[in-house]
Amino acid sequence: MRILKETEELVQAGILPQETADRIAAYYKAKEERHPNRLMLVFGLLGALLCGLGIILIVAHNWDNFSRPVKTSFAFLPLLLGQAICAYTLLRQQNSAAWREASAVFLSLAVGGSISLVSQIYNIPGNIGVFMLSWSLLCLPLVYILKSSAVSLLYVLGICAYAIHQGFEVHSAERHIRHLHWLLLAGIAPHYYGLIRQNPGSNFTAFHHWFLAAAGMLLLWVSVHGDNNSDLMRTAFMSLFGFYCIIGSTAWFEKQHSAANAYRIMGALATVVLLLVLSFDTFWHKSDVHSYAFGDLFTQTAGLATILLTLGAVYVLYRQMKSGSANALNPFNLSFLVFHVVVSAGVMSESLPPLLVNLLLLTLGILNIRAGAQKNHLGILNTGLLIVMALVICKFFDTQISFVLRGLMFVLAGTGFFVANIRMLKKRRNDGQA
Repeated sequence: MRILKETEELVQAGILPQETADRIAAYYKAKEERHPNRLMLVFGLLGALLCGLGIILIVAHNWDNFSRPVKTSFAFLPLLLGQAICAYTLLRQQNSAAWREASAVFLSLAVGGSISLVSQIYNIPGNIGVFMLSWSLLCLPLVYILKSSAVSLLYVLGICAYAIHQGFEVHSAERHIRHLHWLLLAGIAPHYYGLIRQNPGSNFTAFHHWFLAAAGMLLLWVSVHGDNNSDLMRTAFMSLFGFYCIIGSTAWFEKQHSAANAYRIMGALATVVLLLVLSFDTFWHKSDVHSYAFGDLFTQTAGLATILLTLGAVYVLYRQMKSGSANALNPFNLSFLVFHVVVSAGVMSESLPPLLVNLLLLTLGILNIRAGAQKNHLGILNTGLLIVMALVICKFFDTQISFVLRGLMFVLAGTGFFVANIRMLKKRRNDGQA
């Protein structure tokens, strides 16, 4: 490391005491252990993937010429090789993240290849859902034995694939099977918690935030898509998005890099997208159930999900407010509660929900513009402006007003966007000169 070489030169020149140099070397050694060489880690993972794929291609090219015993041997050979590499890693390279990740990924691919090859050789029946479940569960111990975050991410993908397959294949009488994926996803919870505590700023931790946030949305859709109450399905998703926004605005996530805050980004974006879709009258009149059926809250999956997610979000929001967090009352954090009121308004009139959704979107945009101007933050300001512009575009297709008025709406929105950014940049320039 260059800084260590320069430290040695300073010690030899009598500028830096040896004790200070030793402390600097100890600091960077500890830092390297916490944050291993990223380039080495990437090349290790790519090498494991390429080796696994290369073995598969070589064997596949001559597959038809092999006898059944030879085929079986080839099916288990990558598995045995992967186990040998993992054993070497545990005995000799346990402190090397590159070795741990590469060996764990290689063995996980070998497990999947062995399962599929043995099934093909001996004509064992099955489906893709059972295959993904077996593969994922067999690889889960690697996450903890080798402390592999790459296999943890692969496990999340495997559980999502299993959930999608089971969500469409199982019969209505077996609908409870659709909820098994939540328990399976919890299998990596201890590893995820360890990443947050020990390496909060690492790339693997950031990837886990994004993968788990996306998995939560996907698995909720698999769980509730068979329900017949569309209003409860909407409130369930809005509760999830609100929960994401609140989690993302906690003090811990505020300290992380903005790109790693997957919960806040996905929660806010999904909230706006869903509200924009529901701002059209069509999406409220197509469903068979136009009112918020409170009796279904405890009998349908979407209703139970709404209750649990709402209670969880309100609890975290309460803890934030109690701690004095300035971001607790962010407009996105409260939008899911307002949306519950909007859906409940459908009991009185079918025309109220789309009108209130439009007002909610407009309010979100205005409040973000105001917050961006007060905080001198271009990102928040432009978020509000984009919400307003998206709403204007939606109303262009959803209203019966003349094209002249529609054109004026676009002109006003574009002018507001331009003027707001120019004023913000000018204010920043003046503040810098002051």
